[in-house]
Amino acid sequence: MAAQTFRLPDLGEGLTEAEIVQWLVAEGDEVVVDQSIAEVETAKSVVEVPSPYAGRVATLHAAAGTTLAVGEPLITVEALEPAAAAYREEEKAGSGNVLIGYGTSGGATTTRRRRPRARTAAVAHPGPGPQRVPKVISPLVRNLARSNGIDLRTVEPTGPGGVILRADVERAVAGSAPAASPSVAPPLSAASAASGGSAVSPAPGAGERRTPLNGFRKAATAALTRSRAEIPEATVWVDVDATELWELRESNPAGPGLLAYIARFVVAGLREFPVLNARFDAERQEIVEYDRINLGIAVQGDRGLVVPAVIGADAMTTTRLGEEIRRLTATAREGRATAQELSAGTFTLNNYGGFGVDGSAAIINYPQVAILGFGRILDRPWVVDGQVRVRKITQMSFVFDHRVCDGGVAAGFMRSVADAIENPASAIARL
Repeated sequence: MAAQTFRLPDLGEGLTEAEIVQWLVAEGDEVVVDQSIAEVETAKSVVEVPSPYAGRVATLHAAAGTTLAVGEPLITVEALEPAAAAYREEEKAGSGNVLIGYGTSGGATTTRRRRPRARTAAVAHPGPGPQRVPKVISPLVRNLARSNGIDLRTVEPTGPGGVILRADVERAVAGSAPAASPSVAPPLSAASAASGGSAVSPAPGAGERRTPLNGFRKAATAALTRSRAEIPEATVWVDVDATELWELRESNPAGPGLLAYIARFVVAGLREFPVLNARFDAERQEIVEYDRINLGIAVQGDRGLVVPAVIGADAMTTTRLGEEIRRLTATAREGRATAQELSAGTFTLNNYGGFGVDGSAAIINYPQVAILGFGRILDRPWVVDGQVRVRKITQMSFVFDHRVCDGGVAAGFMRSVADAIENPASAIARL
């Protein structure tokens, strides 16, 4: 039986390593092509790695919790003779469906028919005439294309030698959604708590211990450092009377939550001030406004703080926004938000009030140009029509890139959102 070793593939986005969260197979198990064999944690999320080989698992080259560099051995599979023969037949067929390497050579093509496989291949069978054979190294890239119905022959490669990278497929999936800069780690908000489960190694000095950064923390370090280094940010804040919004929510407990209403008002404010739904191109000295609003929602999970985006938030109702926010929050806390969701954000909404704090001077999620945050809602004395009353008050803080706008635009956006919160019924009627 021929033994084949599968090395940790390039997972895209310039990542160089990943941590094995758990194995989904054990030594001695039989696996088929494209079967998930392990969950690995990257700087973005936890993803399942599929096997490019069929056969019996001979060796798992690392234990759960181990961090591997791209290219290091992951698993060795002993191909059973029928499976190995079938795999060789697929290579000879010249279908372009080979999972490892750059596909088949131009001289190995044939017109004979093959029995269809149980799983649908990511690339449709070529029609008559010459076809470009897509170059794909990572099976994760092929799986991503298959699950989203993307024909790899239509994807424009940006990798060395014409190799299709994960980012290329994600751009094809996103369509008009803005793509994250390939040199930038996934957007992360303000700060992230040190993640649990990291291996702690003793320091040389007494009374100290050292915790290596995992993928999330390394990404946070790079993103936050770049944001603070490159963006001349400014912060403004205002206290907002959220009593009427609170009462609206209480009157319909089964309806959208407070964050869904606030998200709807933020989207309306971004339509009014589109320069805040943008990025700054420093090389060309241009402000690049996006056509759609992908609203990032800051979510604290076990592995750190990430910001998945509600893609196409500008086309959603309040109810739909609430449903999508709940779904994103749940998947992000489990570490299973998709790479597209974690990289497509154009503006960030941060509800740090859930941590019991009133205000924050958050760090902008590069390459975005602004972030809006809300503190906890408290009963406070408030003057209404000349009378001191107890009202539901929250503090709203807004951090913006001073290169794209001045204080007047920032204040106008904040007042647009604050006025909608203070008079939600009339705001919703205008939306």
